[in-house]
Amino acid sequence: MHPLTLSVDIGGTGLKASVLDARGRMTGRPGRVPTPSRSTPKVLMEALDELIAPLPAFDRVSIGFPGVVRDGVVITAPHFRTYFPARFPLARALARRWGKPVKLLNDADMQGSAVIRGRGLELVVTLGTGMGSALFLDGALLPHLELAQHPSPSGRIYNEYIGDKILKRIGKRAWNRRVRTALETLHTLVNYDRLYVGGGNSRHVTFTLPSMRLVSNRAGLLGGIALWNGRTVTPSRRAAGRRGS
Repeated sequence: MHPLTLSVDIGGTGLKASVLDARGRMTGRPGRVPTPSRSTPKVLMEALDELIAPLPAFDRVSIGFPGVVRDGVVITAPHFRTYFPARFPLARALARRWGKPVKLLNDADMQGSAVIRGRGLELVVTLGTGMGSALFLDGALLPHLELAQHPSPSGRIYNEYIGDKILKRIGKRAWNRRVRTALETLHTLVNYDRLYVGGGNSRHVTFTLPSMRLVSNRAGLLGGIALWNGRTVTPSRRAAGRRGS
């Protein structure tokens, strides 16, 4: 069912990819390789070559990247520190490398495209190496805000308050208390109508809040179809259920 879309989710610890059919369904099991520790653009693109090598052929590409992205250009890449230069044209570089058209979006923005309802103010938060966020109003993606850089109640930015390193250091119970405090603070900050929590560490969340929904970790890949179908929103059922599947 053409066109087939290669959807790539670039994370701080892992790179994932799957080929989606024209209806946005995965054509097989997603592939995964570790994210290189020193991800320069060259090293990252070589790892992506390895990731997609066993996957089926595709006609176009969607990529979710953990940073600020505009017009296919990576403005910031906080998870890759100084290894990734500012304002790197990643979409253009991969289009030349793979010979296919490429669209690039922030990873939380892409995940949100797979799970939101398209009504009201909806906040998407991803819990992984750090914290990602995306904000939608009536289905329209708002200009990307790096809420992870906003000071938490502790004074530290959210990446340092509820990131993966903190989870491993303080344990799940204390981490859950921090995550709850962070999400309640974000509600005060943006006054969202609905909240979606995903990312690899969302499986450790043990609480719920009003209007909060835990979503599948696969949503980061399933949202790739929205970049090409002319809509910001895709049906929430494509997120494949409640917790990561």
